[in-house]
Amino acid sequence: MSAAMFAALGFTVALLVTTAYFIMGSIPLLVLKHDTPLDARFVRSFFNLYYVIGFASATATAISYALAGQAIAAAGAAVLAVVAVMLRKKIIPKMDALGAQIASAPDAAIAAFRKTHLTAIGINLAQLVVIVWSLIDASRASMA
Repeated sequence: MSAAMFAALGFTVALLVTTAYFIMGSIPLLVLKHDTPLDARFVRSFFNLYYVIGFASATATAISYALAGQAIAAAGAAVLAVVAVMLRKKIIPKMDALGAQIASAPDAAIAAFRKTHLTAIGINLAQLVVIVWSLIDASRASMA
């Protein structure tokens, strides 16, 4: 196995760990009432950090798979990097806006913020399923 493939596998593990860690960290944050702007800022910061780290690990994974000559895996990881950028541009501003509304219109803003939080968790979970499925599929293909 080439050094590039070892790097690709290492970055894939980093991508898996990053995604799983942030799922496990974001679900308990649902315990927060989301009734103060501080709660909203904390959750927003948590997801912002995930999107930055997710982008970095997906980009490194894509590059390493490309260097290893694994075009399909590289493309899949590149898609995850693009998704992280798109989500950061969509979810973070929405959380910012809803967090600012919590003081003035708490009921509607809290409900919308919780829904955004749940949506972000759902998308993150879907990404983890795709990553794991692609690894299982790749391992089956390599054994055939």
